[in-house]
Amino acid sequence: MNVVVVESPAKAKTINKYLGPGYKVLASFGHVRDLPAKDGSVLPDQDFEMLWEVDSASAKRMKDIADALKSSDGLILATDPDREGEAISWHVLDMLNKKRALTGKSVKRVVFNAITKKAVLDAMAAPRDLDVPLVDAYLARRALDYLVGFNLSPVLWRKLPGARSAGRVQSVALRLVCDRESEIERFISEEYWNISALLKTPRGDEFEAKLVSASGKRLQPRAIGNGEDAGRLKALLEGASYVVDSVEAKPVKRNPGPPFTTSTLQQAASSNLGFSASRTMQVAQKLYEGVDIGGETVGLITYMRTDGVQMAPEAIDAARSAIVDQFGERYMPEKPRFYSTKAKNAQEAHEAIRPTDFDRSPDRVRKFLDADQIRLYELIWKRGIASQMASAEIERTTAEITADNKGEKAGLRAVGSVIRFDGFIAAYTDQKEDGEQSDDGDEDGRLPEINAREALAKQKINSTQHFTEPPPRYSEASLIKKMEELGIGRPSTYAATLATLRDRDYVTIDKRKLIPQAKGRLVTAFLESFFTKYVEYDFTADLEEKLDRISAGELNWKQVLRDFWKDFFAQIEDTKELRVTNVLDSLNEALAPLVFPKREDGSDPRICQVCGTGNLSLKLGKYGAFVGCSNYPDCNYTRQLSSENGGEADGAALNEPKNLGTDPTTGEELTLRSGRFGPYIQRGDGKEAKRASLPKGWKPEDIDYEKAMALISLPRDIGKHPESGKMISSGIGRYGPFLLHDGSYANLETVEDVFSVGLNRAVTVIAEKAKQAPGRGARGTPAALKTLGDHPDGGAITVRDGKYGPYVNWGKVNATLPKGKDPQAITVEEALALIAEKAGKAPASKTAKAKAKPKAAAAAAKSTKTAAKPKATKAKAPAKSKKG
Repeated sequence: MNVVVVESPAKAKTINKYLGPGYKVLASFGHVRDLPAKDGSVLPDQDFEMLWEVDSASAKRMKDIADALKSSDGLILATDPDREGEAISWHVLDMLNKKRALTGKSVKRVVFNAITKKAVLDAMAAPRDLDVPLVDAYLARRALDYLVGFNLSPVLWRKLPGARSAGRVQSVALRLVCDRESEIERFISEEYWNISALLKTPRGDEFEAKLVSASGKRLQPRAIGNGEDAGRLKALLEGASYVVDSVEAKPVKRNPGPPFTTSTLQQAASSNLGFSASRTMQVAQKLYEGVDIGGETVGLITYMRTDGVQMAPEAIDAARSAIVDQFGERYMPEKPRFYSTKAKNAQEAHEAIRPTDFDRSPDRVRKFLDADQIRLYELIWKRGIASQMASAEIERTTAEITADNKGEKAGLRAVGSVIRFDGFIAAYTDQKEDGEQSDDGDEDGRLPEINAREALAKQKINSTQHFTEPPPRYSEASLIKKMEELGIGRPSTYAATLATLRDRDYVTIDKRKLIPQAKGRLVTAFLESFFTKYVEYDFTADLEEKLDRISAGELNWKQVLRDFWKDFFAQIEDTKELRVTNVLDSLNEALAPLVFPKREDGSDPRICQVCGTGNLSLKLGKYGAFVGCSNYPDCNYTRQLSSENGGEADGAALNEPKNLGTDPTTGEELTLRSGRFGPYIQRGDGKEAKRASLPKGWKPEDIDYEKAMALISLPRDIGKHPESGKMISSGIGRYGPFLLHDGSYANLETVEDVFSVGLNRAVTVIAEKAKQAPGRGARGTPAALKTLGDHPDGGAITVRDGKYGPYVNWGKVNATLPKGKDPQAITVEEALALIAEKAGKAPASKTAKAKAKPKAAAAAAKSTKTAAKPKATKAKAPAKSKKG
């Protein structure tokens, strides 16, 4: 018997079926050890030794693998076919060697690009050695990311309170988003005019032609810059006669694009399906690992982390055969198509993302997949089969027309196209008949019959005013495309990088656009000012290229680290002399449009409008940056740096308090103000003034006297409970809108309910809350929202909703769900990963230690010798072996 190690339980289950009784397939559940999230895990002074930590769950997995090996002939490492997969195999192998579990056992490494029976069995028949250079590249990348994160982040914490962290790739991606925002702020819109003529042929057909030249000069795009010029040219055309100079019809071929890479799949899924990069990878992972198709678990797509655009020869043959079967002979080109990527630093070590079987059309598997899975599979299948189909044949017609007004001439052009043969476009539409138009073509529309030298009748002259627009903000798709073009990051890192920027509130997403928040712009401005080299696009791309050269065996990974650390450490040391005033002066200049937005009255935006003499400047507080007056404490004016809309700050518009009226009870003024924590309502002045922050979703421009009075008057008495006789009140607290009765709280659904809920509804909500109490455990454990199944070590895994949001529970382990994750959508694999991570990071309770009796402490110490616990080990470079 042989022990086979893969990453996930789902993958293990499928492969176990393929291999049969002679194999025992076990899952590592991803990485079995990691660098502890603390200082000292990578030691530059000891030639970059790395100390690894094993959490309790992973220790249990490794024990299971070691126990299975006792009665086996050998070990087969079958993790994913990329750098991370190779690294997991290396970690497993290194830990088993330390346990002396491999004595007398054979060790093989196999890789397969698809989880199908043929792919797995073929891989088993062609094992190789561990790819040592690929592991070296993993170790170098892991060390670099650690050294940047754990040395640069503390500098941010000291010099820029409120900043959370900086990362090697993350910071450069953030700079792209912030640089685009700066471009938008600096952009000055320019006026331009477009002029066209609606003309009619002698046969009565109408078409539109655009003005392209006047007075013998060709008009460049946006050349007509004002209404006066537009009016003169329009007048010329109004009184002109029109003759067709020439009509030219040219055949044009449109070729299909290559099959998907990780990056292009994420871009297409974002544009066509509205998926985030993370969601795309989650769904693709499931399609790769396997779906139950009529009682058989089948991997539907090849491995989804790749920058290669080529398909295997057998896949190309299968695609060509499917093209003939499903579309006809004419849709198959004479020769197969071969592609090469244009992305910087692409390795093309793996196949593109494609269906494992082109005969499994979307219609054939639709009933076996959920909504998101079929949509993504359809995208991959269509792109894969289209990549091997014939070109689309398009006829493009161009008519050149002269307008003559008493000798003053102008040139117009009409362009149209029609699809004569749809070719690969047929993969994207049901229309396949020759000569029919496709949804994917006809960009310029079809022109009517136009003949050279014939006269045309003028119907109407159109003159339209336009203004140039700033460059668009990045979407997830366009940012990934830009990162790939620049050679920043790798396919496996894009989704994680974007998720990090969102989770740290450096960017928000509004209508699928990435909007940098004040916190993110401050971090970027700081790094650009004081760590310029390390957020340069070329530097980051060059470092990625060195990592690729390490994986190719061309560079020594330790030497790359030494070269990087020498300069980086010197830069870190230099910041120790950096004063906060220097930082603020630099940020004031770098972020001037954000910090000092222009005022409608044209006054100096850097002068305090409250005292009239102080200078406004960035200030740093415990919770981040804000704008304050230099005359503090005589002038206590402050303003938040920005709002949720990323620079178009609601707070920035509140340069001084806005008077809303007078409280009829107290006689004090109600004002709308903006502070470092956002806009708020204040009643009265001085230290005794009452304040109430605007609830989430309330915009300053929508606040009137009635809303201000309602907010400042909270809590609101609703009425006495009919049974207890005690008052029920509503309010807004730290965790949202609530009802309060007899010391117990019940949640309300919306902020509006706080002001509108009546006594009957309040009593019902309180009663419903009371009914939920029996569903909680003795210690107040919330009832399960969803049961996922049993943990491999025993015990149920459930999803629950707690005080701080939804979480996964297994025994005494509670793991919070990632921000934005739907608790009903979490899978058992995702839950197991969260539990394993939480179990490895769970700190010992200081209080419990302080209260522990000597006897109990001794017992605990004794049990520790046998219990699985985090264990640090030094990383050694893997033994050299032949590269497969």
